[in-house]
Amino acid sequence: MYLEGYIIDDDIIAESQGIKEIMNLAVRLGRFNSTVLITGESGVGKEIVVRVIHNASARAGSLIKVNCGAIPENLLESELFGYEQGAFTGADRGGKPGLFELAENGTIFLDEIGELPLCLQVKLLRVLQEGEIIRLGGKQQIKINTRVVAASNRNLEAMISRGEFREDLYYRLNVVPIYVPPLRERKRDIIPLLKHYLEAFNEKYKTQKIISTELLNYLKDYEWPGNIRQLKNIIERLVVTVPERILMTGHLPVHFKRDFSSIKPGLDLNREVERLEKNILERALTIASTTREIAEIIGVSQPTVVRKMKKYNISTGKH
Repeated sequence: MYLEGYIIDDDIIAESQGIKEIMNLAVRLGRFNSTVLITGESGVGKEIVVRVIHNASARAGSLIKVNCGAIPENLLESELFGYEQGAFTGADRGGKPGLFELAENGTIFLDEIGELPLCLQVKLLRVLQEGEIIRLGGKQQIKINTRVVAASNRNLEAMISRGEFREDLYYRLNVVPIYVPPLRERKRDIIPLLKHYLEAFNEKYKTQKIISTELLNYLKDYEWPGNIRQLKNIIERLVVTVPERILMTGHLPVHFKRDFSSIKPGLDLNREVERLEKNILERALTIASTTREIAEIIGVSQPTVVRKMKKYNISTGKH
């Protein structure tokens, strides 16, 4: 299915051999119930791999995604495990099933698993070990038949060494590891992706935009720090904002432009990267008011934006 040429199925593009192998593995894993841990930078397409695994399985239940970094910590437990009547003020009469129960006979995708608080890591470990949950405020053990797939763009092993992630949970999750490489390491996929999204947005917005050869070559060589999410966003942006039919390099946003004229001996790469990150965040803040909006604009996850803004002491006043 994924070995010949490149395939387009929504957002799945597999021209490079590495991605073909990942997709073949995902199809194979669909036949088994092993826990899978998918790692890779933000925007590389980890959710697509999960979808392939789920669709290749015989499970009749739903695929339910949980972004562990997007749900407030005080709500996350009840969202995952549900709650019983009277568990807290405002709890629904009769209680409410959690996402693990709603994913019965299906797959639950725990994205940004590195953002899961330590107190909930213990409870997740129990789910993986015992195959059962206990609702918030309850005592009854509820057996579940839910396949768990987790993903992270953070270095979980480094988090373990800092005491931020449980080692026993890591090994429970990491039964079958899948690493999705960044776009800059699979450049053969860039042009098919560009053409795919251009066609998709031309159809969506009833336009007939064309990417010039100059722009195509420029984007092929670009490093894509936001990976596929960033690529998709920039193509949509060009389609809807450029009045000309032919999209040129000059139409790109300022932060896409490369300038090597200032490179001199002794240049500190880390310092320059930090300077650029801060500059991009500050510019995004001029057209966005929340970290979620900023994340959408620059093509990274909202937790990444929060961490970076904290690092550079930038505040929106909102979240």
